[in-house]
Amino acid sequence: MSIIKTEQLTYIYGENTPFRKVAVDNVSIDIERGEAVGIIGHTGSGKSTLIQHFNGLLKPSAGRVLIDGEDINADKKKLRQARFKIGLVFQYPEYQLFEETVYKDIAYGPKNMGLSDEQTDMRVREAAELVGLDDKLLDRSPFELSGGQKRRAAIAGVIAMQPQALILDEPASGLDPQGRERIFDIIKRYREEKNSAVIVVSHSMEDIAGFADRILVMDKGSVFCFDTPPRVFSRAQQLEQIGLSVPQVTKIFMKLRKMGFDLPDDVYTVKYAERILKERLGGQEKV
Repeated sequence: MSIIKTEQLTYIYGENTPFRKVAVDNVSIDIERGEAVGIIGHTGSGKSTLIQHFNGLLKPSAGRVLIDGEDINADKKKLRQARFKIGLVFQYPEYQLFEETVYKDIAYGPKNMGLSDEQTDMRVREAAELVGLDDKLLDRSPFELSGGQKRRAAIAGVIAMQPQALILDEPASGLDPQGRERIFDIIKRYREEKNSAVIVVSHSMEDIAGFADRILVMDKGSVFCFDTPPRVFSRAQQLEQIGLSVPQVTKIFMKLRKMGFDLPDDVYTVKYAERILKERLGGQEKV
């Protein structure tokens, strides 16, 4: 059974005004438990608007959002439950830190769930350990932390609720390569330990290519495609036509194919490219 399902989901900004805009248009998708999904699309494609429906921050203009098979907008009780099941980390989440200490910030979600002090403490320390925050930092003000520590503290606050689906909007935005790698390591570890679905919105094809089981490509509010990385990146020319930049290694292989080399059209990671080239070069050496 899918953890998140949308049925003909549509969302319109500014209905009945001159500024009317269809931000999400008739989107029907399923996301399975434990699945890693990447969402990509050009600016204004509807990515962020879509994910805000998953935990009820936005209410559909038409269609339904089902969490665990239940329409979250059917009543207030289901909506409240959905917000604990679906954890949403906004872009630059460090700007959402507000408590006196890191501990209190991470504890905010579990306390709102009605957990006991003992259960909350366990959740806080487990989440802090998972994101790599030392215990001695928990009593400090979040505003005393480094930029990377702040982001990890903010992510820990959502992880502490142990959502069945963790959604992150541009989680590595503004970070250096080492910081990006660390954030994705945290996301992967959470998914493995909790068997949670993880959904990442990103402009970086490289980040998504190395992470996702399936990739949802949005274009002008609609689903362009929702498939495995090899199938998505085999459509590299079409992706570029809708304003998306494919991974550099994919571009290189596109050029090589244009030059007449017999190479596959679904290369999207360096490791895959290396394997393909070794196979082809090895075959030439035997001839």
